[in-house]
Amino acid sequence: MSKIEWRPQILLAVFSLVGFLINASTFSSLGVVLPKMVAEQGWSWQQAGLGFTILGAACGSSSYFPALMIRRFGVRVTLIAGSAVMIGGFACLAATHGLMLYFIGAALCGVGYQMMALIPATHVLAAVFKQRGKPFGVYFTASALGGVAGPWLVLGVLKVSHDQWREFWQLQVVLSAILGVISAALVGGRDWLAKVSERTDQEVAEEISVHAKGRVYRTLVNWTVKEAVRTPQFYVLLAAYFGHLLVGVTVASLSVAHLTERGVAATMAGAMLSLEALVQTGGRAVGGLISDYLEPRLLLIFALACLMVGAGALSVAHDLPMMLLYAVGSGLGFGLTALAVTVLVLNYFGRKHNLEIFSLTCMVGAVSALGPTIGGTLRDQTGSFGSTFQIYAAVIAVVFFAALFMRPPKHRSEQDQVLGDVTPSERAPGPLATPTLAQDPA
Repeated sequence: MSKIEWRPQILLAVFSLVGFLINASTFSSLGVVLPKMVAEQGWSWQQAGLGFTILGAACGSSSYFPALMIRRFGVRVTLIAGSAVMIGGFACLAATHGLMLYFIGAALCGVGYQMMALIPATHVLAAVFKQRGKPFGVYFTASALGGVAGPWLVLGVLKVSHDQWREFWQLQVVLSAILGVISAALVGGRDWLAKVSERTDQEVAEEISVHAKGRVYRTLVNWTVKEAVRTPQFYVLLAAYFGHLLVGVTVASLSVAHLTERGVAATMAGAMLSLEALVQTGGRAVGGLISDYLEPRLLLIFALACLMVGAGALSVAHDLPMMLLYAVGSGLGFGLTALAVTVLVLNYFGRKHNLEIFSLTCMVGAVSALGPTIGGTLRDQTGSFGSTFQIYAAVIAVVFFAALFMRPPKHRSEQDQVLGDVTPSERAPGPLATPTLAQDPA
């Protein structure tokens, strides 16, 4: 078997492993470790929530930095640097004896998360796979499995170490170093990636020309960043990404504390968080299988509806039926929204500038990371986290209606085509004489 044939599968396996372990050791774990840290350090929940906010804000606001590093130094150097940043972040969390190290550690973990996981993964997988739904589904499924494993990993380490939460962060230092070595050793070089991405672009162009009336819309035009950010569709996708992070980060950080305050056992509350991540896994797996054949916009609409229901159910949950509704709704919504937005950005704006366009989309995480801080503040003032999740459900409802009426953007070269004046430089690479677009079934 040739290198071109097996190398994409190796890259998919590598990035899936990195996504699994990093997701297990950051967002899903911190929400379970945090009550132990709060009790020992004597923090308020507003202070504790601020650390989680810093983690999410650093993850979002730094998303353009890996894109710049990849363009300048390549994926391999970016992954090595990301591993070093993650090691520093976990070392700070392990050494925490006050808020400052906690905040610094959270910030470093957020930056390292983007450098090692989402940004390089989506960039490389989009370059080496013609059909992106399945590999993206595998990658996001692996990341969601990390969310399933994270709380149980924390509980297991705490049990073995007799509630010594610092030992959990020390373990993550070791795992981050191992991840850095594995990913740097196996990821492709810059020359190979450039060669295979050119071939992929040509294959995509040929496929779209053959299946121009397919059920899934995919553009042949490589939109520039400036052109993409001028479309309303970009901001609908941005809002969807914002909403799913707003709910997801807040659920990961505050759901255990919220449920225990409503009389739910800590073990059951942690199990619900793991179940939510398990549902994410199933949702992303199924979504990845069908997103190359079913319009991803429909997946996005369904996902936002689930997310809205899940957040509302969590706000009042205290018995098993409502907790299951929260876990299933929030899990499906969070998992499918991330997958649908990632695929839609590619389908709507093309691959050539996707690294920068998708990085800009991820930057909204810096704003959505305020979710835990808002939740902690409302908890300190009202004595309950419930109103937080109700407000966030209302935010998702607004985005849901925007996505419901969204249609694919039209590039100006399409208007030129109608007028008989197509600009060749604006077409995606490929053998076609004029841009041909698959039609949106809606």
